[in-house]
Amino acid sequence: MEKSNQKPEYFNLRPEVEKAFGYSHAVKIGNHIKISGAVSMDDEGNPSAVGDFLQQMKNCYADLDKVLKHYGCTFDDVVKEDVFTTNMPLFLEHAGYRTEIYKNHFPAGTWLGVKELALPEFMIEIEMEVHKA
Repeated sequence: MEKSNQKPEYFNLRPEVEKAFGYSHAVKIGNHIKISGAVSMDDEGNPSAVGDFLQQMKNCYADLDKVLKHYGCTFDDVVKEDVFTTNMPLFLEHAGYRTEIYKNHFPAGTWLGVKELALPEFMIEIEMEVHKA
């Protein structure tokens, strides 16, 4: 159970982009970190790897790795991963890439096929919850 006196710590990976869209990339409260969905974008917030599903997926994990490192965490600390995709067959085709990310164990998770993401070029978005022991 969380103590009520623990203040949230907010982290922005791309402060200007996140302010424009209205979110923080991660919030840490005590030992728990909630990480907003990562998408394939450059530092100005423009979609990257347009039309290349696997590269978009890799870009998502690269951003998530930066957020995890900010908190001194690795993918081993991830307890929940939710994947949102506009193309479930392509995700399933490339889901094996996740063995490069999760080398020791997989987190709990949900895979959801969605009609659209924030921008039409985005094909995948990955969000996480972390427990830092």
